[in-house]
Amino acid sequence: QVQVVESGGGLVQAGGSLRLSCAASGSIFSIHTMLWYRQAPGKQREFVAVITSGGTTNYADSVKGRFTISRDNAKNTVFLQMDRLKPDDTAVYYCNVVANAGSPYWGQGTQVTVSS
Repeated sequence: QVQVVESGGGLVQAGGSLRLSCAASGSIFSIHTMLWYRQAPGKQREFVAVITSGGTTNYADSVKGRFTISRDNAKNTVFLQMDRLKPDDTAVYYCNVVANAGSPYWGQGTQVTVSS
């Protein structure tokens, strides 16, 4: 079993910053890609950012230039630095870890609320 736990969400004013963390633990042999998704009220879950095991990154157009994804392979942890936050960034942020034989593991989510 692999457990995934997000942290770092909260309430912030527009223009502010937050840093999300996501730690994977348990029966891990290898971690491949690590991703962040988000889901706003009444909307479908959407892709935010991805980082491969080799460090290649990609972002949704809506966050490009404002969010930065990084990872600490020694700690099986992925981060999402969110700067210049907007009210439209308000959502529950979910971490997805692709590990071992390619199975995806989801965290429980962390709430980010950006006030105007």
